Amino acid sequence: MKINSAEFIISNSDVSKCPLERLPEYAFIGRSNVGKSSLINMLTNHKNLAKTSGKPGKTQLINHFKINLNWFLVDLPGYGYARVSKKTKEVFQEFITDYFEKREQLVCAFVLIDIRLEAQKIDLEFIEYLGETEVPFCIIFTKADKISKTKIDSHVAAYRKALLANNWEEMPQYFVTSATEATGRDKVLDFIDGVNNEMFKSGEL
Repeated sequence: MKINSAEFIISNSDVSKCPLERLPEYAFIGRSNVGKSSLINMLTNHKNLAKTSGKPGKTQLINHFKINLNWFLVDLPGYGYARVSKKTKEVFQEFITDYFEKREQLVCAFVLIDIRLEAQKIDLEFIEYLGETEVPFCIIFTKADKISKTKIDSHVAAYRKALLANNWEEMPQYFVTSATEATGRDKVLDFIDGVNNEMFKSGEL
């Protein structure tokens, strides 16, 4: 997929105020400081589409960007600084759970995970939440340029082992990326393009 246009549309904390257009949406979410803004800028080939910051938790709202006039990229707040609770839904901001559970245009969530780290409980909890609410999702491992190929493979294997041990039948589809080196860009965009083609062909939206 070639990105011809990328335009900021709206920020808000109320799902009912999200764009009304029946276009497929892809939500990007991850633990704070996972490199989400850098990844979004890399994918869209726009240096400042998403605001990057050295301060974790910068994104506080649901941000909609219209891409190629026919789909939305949705930038969601990180969940690393959310209030922790035994109930998974209470770990995450209420409007984020509202978005995942009520937004009919959402066709896929991308869960961003820092490939440099061992499997993190909060990431596994969020993946479990998406599974329980039946939200289609893929995993995007970020910052692949920071560690060796061997470590990348071992950390992906650790996530696979953790998920399979938690009653997942198989490892969800995943992509290994680097915003610095544009690693994985074509694979992620080709995936989105393929899903869009299926959605438009079937008339689901």
